Amino acid sequence: MIVITAPTGNIGRQLLPLLLESAPTRGEELRVVVRDPARLPDAVRERVEVITGSHGDAEVVDRAFDGADAVFWLVPPDSSQTPEEAYTGFSRPAAKALTAHGVSHVVGVSALGRGTPVADRAGLVTASLALDDFIAGTGVAYRALANPSFFENLLEETDSLRERGLFTDAADPDRPAPFVAVADIAAVAADLLLERSWTGTGSVPLHGPQDLSPNDLARIMTEQLGRPVRFERQPLDELYTTLVGYGLDGAFAQGICDMKRAKDEGLDAGVARTPEAAARTTFEQWCARTLKPAVHA
Repeated sequence: MIVITAPTGNIGRQLLPLLLESAPTRGEELRVVVRDPARLPDAVRERVEVITGSHGDAEVVDRAFDGADAVFWLVPPDSSQTPEEAYTGFSRPAAKALTAHGVSHVVGVSALGRGTPVADRAGLVTASLALDDFIAGTGVAYRALANPSFFENLLEETDSLRERGLFTDAADPDRPAPFVAVADIAAVAADLLLERSWTGTGSVPLHGPQDLSPNDLARIMTEQLGRPVRFERQPLDELYTTLVGYGLDGAFAQGICDMKRAKDEGLDAGVARTPEAAARTTFEQWCARTLKPAVHA
């Protein structure tokens, strides 16, 4: 039995079809934990066991992990809380349930940065790395998918790209950094969940095929979208004010700013890119498949 949390999120909705394709031939059953089962496609609901509720709830994870062999664990960060509460606090009931039900393997979504000089002052990433240690402390075999920024983050800029040809971030315009597509994260997660010969704890770094600066992203988007695109850097103090204005907890907003500052200081550079760590989807491919249809919609 494989349990998938957050099955309707960016990664989960790409992971589920991969597991549905391969799990039956391996004799694996699938169970999902979802707040609103109506958000699952009909074809998916018919082929999985559905546990309704939040995977931050003790009663829900107790039912979900009963009889489970492996769990895909993704925390949906609650921006109304501090980073520590949003990550480790949310996961405390699950940690107890993992131990109580003898779950053997967990694959979690985490971040690059472990072992770098800025790892302990990287905001949300620091909280995510602490969560990895917390889950590993339950005694399960654990693999943390160590991700850089997602290509999909740019979908939040769809309206600005369409209307003004502009996207913003707090990053240095000329600093190259790794990026990854959620489809590649899902593919690695599926392999780990299905092939459970691995033991112990560790990280699986996922880099995109190449490092790209914001100005590189603008150039490629210009080519792919057929219209000029430019990047504008947002000061961190301005970003903080904007986030708090949206209703985010002050500590969580600061965690986002600290993460972005740490990325400019080398947070994502702690692991060299290797063929095993390089994800398959290029930014050009992602733009053509995902961003261009969204902008032109």
